Amino acid sequence: MQPLRGTKDILPYEIIYWQDIYMKASAILSLHNYSEIRTPIIESTELFKRSIGEMTDIIHKEMYTFTDQSNRSITLRPEGTAGIARAFISNKLYQSNLQKFWYFGPMFRYERPQSGRQRQFHQLGIECIGSINPMADVEVIHLANKILNEFKLYDYILEINSIGNLEERQKYETDLIEYLSKYKKDLDQDSQKRLYSNPLRILDSKHIKTQEIVQYAPNLNKYLNKTSIEHFDLVCTYLNNLKINYKINYNLVRGLDYYNNTAFEIKTVCQNSQNTICGGGRYDTLIEQLGGPRTPAVGWAIGLERVLKIIDQRWQLAQKNTYIYIATQGLEAKKQVWSIVKNLENEKLRFELDLSNSNFQKQIQKASKIGAKFCMIIGEEEINNKKITIRILDEHKQYSVAYSQVKEEIHRLKNILSS
Repeated sequence: MQPLRGTKDILPYEIIYWQDIYMKASAILSLHNYSEIRTPIIESTELFKRSIGEMTDIIHKEMYTFTDQSNRSITLRPEGTAGIARAFISNKLYQSNLQKFWYFGPMFRYERPQSGRQRQFHQLGIECIGSINPMADVEVIHLANKILNEFKLYDYILEINSIGNLEERQKYETDLIEYLSKYKKDLDQDSQKRLYSNPLRILDSKHIKTQEIVQYAPNLNKYLNKTSIEHFDLVCTYLNNLKINYKINYNLVRGLDYYNNTAFEIKTVCQNSQNTICGGGRYDTLIEQLGGPRTPAVGWAIGLERVLKIIDQRWQLAQKNTYIYIATQGLEAKKQVWSIVKNLENEKLRFELDLSNSNFQKQIQKASKIGAKFCMIIGEEEINNKKITIRILDEHKQYSVAYSQVKEEIHRLKNILSS
């Protein structure tokens, strides 16, 4: 049996990186008063249709949807924001003025698997809910920048744009369709399909011929009203104050219908189609269209597989050492060992209890192989003399300790290991 295509086992030697990302992100986000939230992996399909947009690629081609035993249409979440918006409404969290959340977990999309893109993938994301202030936009961008730097990632560029509000985009779409219709036959197949259903997505097509056509298309920024322009100008001003470098990309639109005004992406400086490691923006109407009160919000998500792929070679973490290995021989020794286990637990010393029936030589070889510092040995001789033997593995020396002194000896070993 093999894992399903587009899924991957995260093995023990890799988990250390995932745990480090989680802890580093938690420390930074807690400092800024963001609280972790965990929403279900499965949600009603209608949630994503109403939020992401009926005509998006995610809804049309990429969702894992099934009918459950109660004949309900259920979907594995393809992204995190919609579920958090739903949780915000169903738990009546709007009774507080401002909510700041962060999340970490798996998402699911049926896409062609490739390096940095899996069908089960993981995101770290944040949502700042309840503020229309451009400062909120900049705070979330600042946090993305800070977290990526904490992951020792520096070679990237922040691209930002204002996509205005729904009314402004509708006017723009009308003119964009009129322009692109003249070149319909020259557009790539995906763009031809999107021309009347989702024309904004054509702007970020990777097809060379389509890019050439789009280069001379009307600019969305020309359709923005005074409020949208002032909001975006303040975002840029605050980013300048923070000395965060950015590039304005007028063709940046993001792939989800719920975005408005500020949209942004962080891209690594590499020639790779999967170089976007963070994407987000403002979504001021999503909560209202899902049945909640009108509530502005802004957030982002970082693709963890893409980040790990980049940092894998440069981010060396110290492996967790097994300090104590416990080798036993005989039934009486196996009975006696549990008091030692409890003492090691109390001292919070990392240890491994040999669970084989191998002889002492093989057990001690295993202890050396996994890098243990000390090996505690209990055999027939130790039982008869009411003692344990402690071998210092890298010095090939050993000594005996009476049972009555084992607790104190373990504490002494802890002090040695921590010095």
